[in-house]
Amino acid sequence: MLLCRSSTFFAPSFNAKTSQNLCSYFTKKTQLVSFSKNSPIFCSYSYLFAKPVKYSNFIGAHNLLMKKKATFCNSAISATSRSDEKAVGGNVVSKRLKKKVRRDAPEGVLRFKLDMCSKAGDVVEGLRLYDEARRNGVELNQHHYNVMLYLCSQNGGENGSDLKLICKRGFEIFQQMIIDKVPPNEATFTNAARLASVMEDPEMAFDLVKQMKGFGIMPKLRSYGPPLFGFCKKGMVDKAYEVDAHMIESGVVAEEPELSSLLKISADINNADKVYELLHRLRTSVRQVMESTVRVIEDWFKSEHAAKTGKENWDVIKVKEGVVRGGGGWHGQGWLGHGQWRVVRTQMNKKGVCGSCGERLACIDIDPRETENFAISLSKLAFGREVQADFIQFQEWLQQHGPFDAVVDGANVSLINQQSFNFSQLNTVVNRLQDTSPSKKLPLVILHKSRVNGGPAQSPYNKKLLERWKNSGALYATPAGSNDDWYWLYAAVSCRCLLVTNDEMRDHLFQLLGTSFFPRWKEKHQVRLSVSRSGIALHMPPPYSIVIQESENGGWHVPTTTGDDLETPRQWLCATRSVK
Repeated sequence: MLLCRSSTFFAPSFNAKTSQNLCSYFTKKTQLVSFSKNSPIFCSYSYLFAKPVKYSNFIGAHNLLMKKKATFCNSAISATSRSDEKAVGGNVVSKRLKKKVRRDAPEGVLRFKLDMCSKAGDVVEGLRLYDEARRNGVELNQHHYNVMLYLCSQNGGENGSDLKLICKRGFEIFQQMIIDKVPPNEATFTNAARLASVMEDPEMAFDLVKQMKGFGIMPKLRSYGPPLFGFCKKGMVDKAYEVDAHMIESGVVAEEPELSSLLKISADINNADKVYELLHRLRTSVRQVMESTVRVIEDWFKSEHAAKTGKENWDVIKVKEGVVRGGGGWHGQGWLGHGQWRVVRTQMNKKGVCGSCGERLACIDIDPRETENFAISLSKLAFGREVQADFIQFQEWLQQHGPFDAVVDGANVSLINQQSFNFSQLNTVVNRLQDTSPSKKLPLVILHKSRVNGGPAQSPYNKKLLERWKNSGALYATPAGSNDDWYWLYAAVSCRCLLVTNDEMRDHLFQLLGTSFFPRWKEKHQVRLSVSRSGIALHMPPPYSIVIQESENGGWHVPTTTGDDLETPRQWLCATRSVK
């Protein structure tokens, strides 16, 4: 027999004082199907969950339940196979036919229809399909349940009664998934936590997240959103900090929305030390901040508590040593100075001098060892996604012909403000880079093989350009089927040189890098291009770092995402005060 406790999982129940009518389905049913035969689960009030079962047991139970489905599918395949054998002379069932049988099975049809509901956000139709499937005895799998949990957690209806009804149905579906012994995954727990969040119950949401590790499931950042934002909304500071600590312990890195919420709740209770810590966490992981976060920071500096917080006297030597250790731009010695803050929105000139306080921002060093490690990790990722022999051949070629002062993303540069591939525009950029290069060496141009051999490349003028670059060892054609992004990025990182591209490098490929080093590297090495009637302009990396900076005299400069383009100057928040 399994007795429920507040720290264990399954059979969700709620405090009698909270939504008693909504959740009576769980609290009134004191006897539920257990994982062991003839072993009921007894539930009491509060957050009651049955004791976790090992994932291997889950799989075993699930496999037993899947026998009926397997028998059905095998029978269908067998019947089709026999008819197919008559038609084609005894050939075995093809993979395509097996896939068709699975797709046309009731489970496959249900999956397709639920996926359509998920795309449309149609929770009503999803619930109808779910109820119909259960009445017809369709075997539901993990995907079916997760889609339903997602739909219920994302659709609260237009009024309170709809919200309660949909959430009730969501928890019923979650309970049924457990009764059916369908193994949960990260999406299951996250969607269940979102359901709890919709019901404004961050405690339950956090309990669900904490129990994921018991099933060998690592939480993701999205798993922590429901409890963290829920606690922040309710002003439950200690619980919000507890969620943050759990994230750090699990190796999950908070991003701007999470840090901004923690920053706001810390500022609201005048926790100056926590505000200081979170500003530095923003500095290392976010760099430029959104307007909503800027307002939180601005409100803090304008508060009376911020004016009263800070050292009137500090060790100048320790501050300078801290700046050197950090590579510039921060010291980490706490709030310096005393008195009212002067907070303004401003801009930096081309040399990084603040238009408000006149202070010059630092150019923060990049550790050469970090660059080397980044190049190694980049090549490992490329090996896993490119033909390994092709990428090794490129590395050997680069070793022979490099290093270069600049690498050009040929396709990107040739298509900026152009409807077709423009070799003339690419050549202008190549010549401009050669003229400004200390070694006067041609930059490396990376182009896909198809761009080098076909289309506009066949014109006599373009053929001469390509031949010139090739003979100079400044052109590399990536092989068919490859992604040239891996090639130009690896070349620029390994050569420690400039990279000319307007690609913001935000898609899935670059997300795989998963390192805070990448945005710092881009800031110092990416050259962007603008094309107008007046010609082509190269926008070189700034001589200062676009990142939250803490000065030696206690001031702060916060870069915003406003003006984050080639035409509009970036806005900065400047916070300084007189030292007494």
